[in-house]
Amino acid sequence: MNIVKQIEELNFALLQSFSNRQDQPWGVLFWNEHQPDYYNANHAHVSEPPLQPEYVIDEVISFYEKMTVTPRFYLYNMESLTTFIHALKEKGFQVEEFPEPVQLWDGVLTSLPENQAVTLEKVTATNYLDAVEVECQIEEFGGRAVREKAFETEFNDSRYTHYLLKYNGVPCSTACLFVHGDQGRVESVATIEAYRGKGLIGFLLQHIQEEAQKLQLQKLWVHPITERVEKVYSRYGFTTILTLQTGHAFLGGKGIKEIQGR
Repeated sequence: MNIVKQIEELNFALLQSFSNRQDQPWGVLFWNEHQPDYYNANHAHVSEPPLQPEYVIDEVISFYEKMTVTPRFYLYNMESLTTFIHALKEKGFQVEEFPEPVQLWDGVLTSLPENQAVTLEKVTATNYLDAVEVECQIEEFGGRAVREKAFETEFNDSRYTHYLLKYNGVPCSTACLFVHGDQGRVESVATIEAYRGKGLIGFLLQHIQEEAQKLQLQKLWVHPITERVEKVYSRYGFTTILTLQTGHAFLGGKGIKEIQGR
């Protein structure tokens, strides 16, 4: 299996952990009517040009509008979708494009000096609310309405392991490891604004790397959302192996760039 297929397989497994999936001749539909504002849970995934662009667009619009969900497309292999993107715009969709770097851990455990102020815990029922509160403060995650429900779903899925970092006893940073087969993916890395700039992410990544070694994972991936975040991960053994040119087409609401501050 080539690298792009490995990335797609892991991505689809992650998406299916919180949404329903239906394969179509032109791509894949993902949906979760119980979380209509969770973009990743509600979108049509298209990576190859559909033979009948207008028909596919109308089909997707009808599918999501029946659930009162804003129709959205996630687009890959953008260079091959020129005709489809034109059809989307003709139908009233806004289209935004952005690079999506994909980073792979080099397998070398990050070495950090001990910091007595830092404690790191696996998220359990005991500290669950602390972890949720941290993540609900991260605007890039979609806010409380989205993240609170998503966190509950992940917490009850054995493929996810969440971690909570405290600084001088104050819950301030989180991350999680999603495992599918012999691959892992770092997700939901976040630090509340008041505690940024202290290098706390490094301690979370170091711990996840240790867990990846214990689980004998063959690959550990991360998908940084900005160039700045990409540079942060690169300091901890994650190397950018390719950059996907991706797109988001939406019929209403906010774009991903606006939410993530790209």
